[in-house]
Amino acid sequence: MAAGCCAAAVVTALPGTAHAAENLPPRQPVVQDLQTNFKACATGDAPAYVPVVPVVTAALYDPEEDNQPAEANMVGGEFEAWWTDASGAEQRRRYVSPYQQPSGMAQRWQLPSDVPADTVVSWHVRATDGTATSAWSSEGTGAACRFVVDRVSPDKPVVASAEYPAEQWRDGVGVYGSFTVDSPSPDVVAYEYDFMGGPRGTARPAEPGGAATIRFLPQRTGPIYLSVRAVDRAGRSSATATHFFYVNPGRAPIAHWRLADAAGSTSAAAETGPAARAGGGVTFGGPAPTGTDLTATAALDGGRGGFLTTDAPAADLRKTFAVSAWVRPARTDRTMAVASQDTADGAGFTLGLRAEDSGTTWSFALGDARVSGGLPETGEWAHLLGLHDAETGRTRLYVNGHEVGTPAQAAPAVASGAFQIGRARHGAGYGHRWQGDLGDVRVHDRVVVAEEAAWLAHRQPQRLGHWSLETATDGTSPERNGGTPLRIAPGATIHRGPDGSCVPDLDPECPVVPYALDGDGHLALDGASGHAVADGTVVDTSDSFTLGVVVRLADSEPARPMTVLSLPGQHTDAFKVRYEPTAHSWQLVVPERDEAGAPERVVSQIVPADGGEGQGHRLAVVYDDGSDTIKLYVDGYTNAGATADLPRTWRATGPLQIGRGLTAEGPGEYLRGDVDEVQAYAGALRDRDIPALGHGGGEPCLC
Repeated sequence: MAAGCCAAAVVTALPGTAHAAENLPPRQPVVQDLQTNFKACATGDAPAYVPVVPVVTAALYDPEEDNQPAEANMVGGEFEAWWTDASGAEQRRRYVSPYQQPSGMAQRWQLPSDVPADTVVSWHVRATDGTATSAWSSEGTGAACRFVVDRVSPDKPVVASAEYPAEQWRDGVGVYGSFTVDSPSPDVVAYEYDFMGGPRGTARPAEPGGAATIRFLPQRTGPIYLSVRAVDRAGRSSATATHFFYVNPGRAPIAHWRLADAAGSTSAAAETGPAARAGGGVTFGGPAPTGTDLTATAALDGGRGGFLTTDAPAADLRKTFAVSAWVRPARTDRTMAVASQDTADGAGFTLGLRAEDSGTTWSFALGDARVSGGLPETGEWAHLLGLHDAETGRTRLYVNGHEVGTPAQAAPAVASGAFQIGRARHGAGYGHRWQGDLGDVRVHDRVVVAEEAAWLAHRQPQRLGHWSLETATDGTSPERNGGTPLRIAPGATIHRGPDGSCVPDLDPECPVVPYALDGDGHLALDGASGHAVADGTVVDTSDSFTLGVVVRLADSEPARPMTVLSLPGQHTDAFKVRYEPTAHSWQLVVPERDEAGAPERVVSQIVPADGGEGQGHRLAVVYDDGSDTIKLYVDGYTNAGATADLPRTWRATGPLQIGRGLTAEGPGEYLRGDVDEVQAYAGALRDRDIPALGHGGGEPCLC
């Protein structure tokens, strides 16, 4: 401390520098640089409320004009606090910094424990450099900081809801509810809340001690609870109030046309709502998207008679609504409407396909707001859902269960005219007529949440094959459900695990037989010629598919790449899953076209080679044509590095290969190791389905 004080008083000249000949006093501390318990300094009639006797803080400065060497710009603080006690006598406490600190640093004082609660306490500070002292922070245009210590926590709040009362089942997923929270304490300024599974946040009353309202949109059915704590102006929290309530499933559509009517029908029967009159360009009895519960759809010819209408509104566009349908466009070179609703001079909303110079996308428009995204494909089924949430003003679009585009803010629209399927009104007439197939048109008067959008678009995968590889007869291993068997080539054998007739640890003559990867047996491959083939392509690589396999490598440091699954075309594999030892990873390789040397998409997961030990790894390939993504899973999981966008694929023509792939020289990359539980599906299994593959011969429930 002595050195610091002396430094402030003595000026030492250095070559090339000049310093002030006279020491200047430190700056007067300003209110903006003062804090009470890390709250901004409060002055006047609005003191800060704190939960405990506080620490007060001040940033103190030496003037820049006091051009001393850096080590000389040191300042300390003198703090003073005062209050009037219960007898009316003034009490004062003072504190002086025990040492000085560089200019600009914060100085702190923990006030003494005898500072009383529920009493207005004032404090100020001044700075000193050991020679000169500043004015107090309360002098001149300054002001004293004021605070009150509040040692009493607020009372627990009470929660009430008309839409979701406690311990009752009420409507429902996708329907907003209000929760009123109120504490008897008069100084509550916030309510911190947390719904089970989210969201969480803070609600503030209009004035201290008042009630606050929390809005909530249930995303799932079942029991839910809301936890709330009241927070007073001192920052003290109450005990937690918990409001348990039960949410029903989302209510049914207000209008629903499956469009699965018999051929020759002139109108579409409604599951709910009015029937829809069909124009002459509508043909019922068309094909339905596989993996759905639809049995038929309607084909619209794109002409003047290609429409259906209710001749009345189906949705109140001033409120929340959603419109969805299964669609298959016969062309993608023009704008076409799947559904719309009339206004006096146009369409209040339009859901469909929009063609622009930059390309063709799916689109949902409400008034001047539009959301676009996804890539329509001629002759390919897609599920569309347009949603307008009047609570937030946001308009969203889901394609095949995935949100696309950027949500748009839309103003409420008034559309009292007829609901249209397959066309949209423009002025006095109609245009943007749909050419293609439509089915399962629904209108909701609530939010359809993301999980429901995915469920509506879900196409149930179909099992195509499951080879357990436990037995082989005449060079073939059977498919579990009697389908096409696997042909086993030389260099590949079925390894059978111990049969349980003896126990090596108890019987010295009992042979030691390694266990199979899964079940009673697996396929052992020699890495030279061993492989297996399932005649036929098994899966259509131009559409969604899933393949799973269990594999264990024989070597801990393989000398070359080795393929476990592939599906060839004429010149290259449509895809292959291989181990790449230089990267220590399993890779999924997807050529862009059926040409030797074609550019490839490669995704991977780093996994050390097995070296013949352990239970191997469960690999899966999932291509989702709806989201245009392909993923590689290892042991039930994928990540960003194992996922690729794949807007276009091509159809493989060769048989499914186990244990080898195509190279520039022909078949190669033979696997040295063990393979088990090969499974194939038409359709994309969901993330939650993948962990069931390859476990005990199990299969996903697909529910």
